[in-house]
Order: sequence, then C-alpha cells, then structure tokens
Amino acid sequence: MTTTTDDDRVMDLEIKLAYQDKLIRELDALVRTFGEKLDETAREVKELKQSLKSPEGPTGPANEQPPHY
Repeated sequence: MTTTTDDDRVMDLEIKLAYQDKLIRELDALVRTFGEKLDETAREVKELKQSLKSPEGPTGPANEQPPHY
C-alpha cells in the first residue's frame, strides 16, 4: 500500500493547475478567433443584404440601350 505525502498531493495539484491554466489560455484564444470570424461573417452578410436591396447601378435588359444606338 502506498501512502502519499502532503508534498506529493500539493505537487499533483500544482501540475493539474498548470495544465488547466494552459487549457484556459488556449480555449480563450480559440473563442476570440471564432468571435472575430463571426463578426466578419456578420459584416459580410449585412453587406450582401444591403447590396441586394439597393443595387449600385441599373441592371438587366430593361435598362440597356437598344442595339441600334
């Protein structure tokens, strides 16, 4: 039967804490990246919606000059 001393238990807890800190930093970076991508995508969707509502110039055959001009 093995007995663990208080020093061993503290060391184990410190190791676990170090891994958790690293994981939290990595997850934070990932969440920030996804947030930036989400913001960018939302801007693009907004721009696309805006361009569909009001085209910049006349489009389609109704606004073209006849071929004899």
